[in-house]
Amino acid sequence: MDLVNHLTDRLLFAVPKKGRLQQAALDLLNGSDIQFRRETRLDIALVRNLPIALIFLPAADIPTFVGEGRVDIGITGRDQVEEHAATTPISSEEQGVEEILDLGFGKCKLQVQTPEKGSLNDPKDLIGRNVVTSFVGLTEAYFKELEGVSGDKKIKTNIKYVGGSVEAACALGVADGIVDLVESGETMKAAGLRAISTVVESTAILIKSKRPSNPQLVDLIASRIKGVITAQKYVLCQYNIHRSKLDVATKITPGKRAPTITTLEEEGWVALSSMVEKKQIATVMDNLEAVGASDILVLNIGNSRTG
Repeated sequence: MDLVNHLTDRLLFAVPKKGRLQQAALDLLNGSDIQFRRETRLDIALVRNLPIALIFLPAADIPTFVGEGRVDIGITGRDQVEEHAATTPISSEEQGVEEILDLGFGKCKLQVQTPEKGSLNDPKDLIGRNVVTSFVGLTEAYFKELEGVSGDKKIKTNIKYVGGSVEAACALGVADGIVDLVESGETMKAAGLRAISTVVESTAILIKSKRPSNPQLVDLIASRIKGVITAQKYVLCQYNIHRSKLDVATKITPGKRAPTITTLEEEGWVALSSMVEKKQIATVMDNLEAVGASDILVLNIGNSRTG
């Protein structure tokens, strides 16, 4: 089957083909009931239950294809979107991308790093020196601003592009400092580097074209993905409490908008159901028990549609 010929009437959705964002992105698609089968060695997959084609691309390329090409929607890092904006002039109002949703995973920082045992402790110390990065646009903009603040506009920092192994540039004598993504910091420490400044804080985001071929379908996908993310972030807390304690209980579990309150057959008692962030649920249960709540149950949320 010639897949390219089947893309004409389909919304194109760009997904990272590999790297730190891919598996989380695929989990989102699965939770959103976007059903597909990716054939071996193919970077295009047709969705079976919706008029969508998934295009598997390097995360760094996705802002280009969404902002300038035929791709309608995509998942990539905010760092990649900002790098694309820093290096690509926008020739019309229809070019560029719009952020739809912060997906909450893939958090990292694009940071200026120098040798841990060196004397370069401030980003200004790198002005006029060699800095290696794969984010040339953001790095040039960052140091251009520093050069202006320090009064050294005539002294230009030498920004060099390296596509991979950026963290090795200082040890191998190519750079005095680097600008690279930091997640856990383990790779940075292993390379004998330390972070001295942050250029951009990044996370995975859902972006769309300014001229999508099917705006309604883009909105549908965004709604589904938002529902999956909400379901991953919250649990449903249910409990019984005497009506006299209702005010204090609703302050403990206010819900995303408001809790659901049901009158029980036993006089003076009500049942509450409220969404609570997973990371807070243990403390919430302790507080509810302390004010007299009983039969406290916590249920996982499979999916959601919330305001």
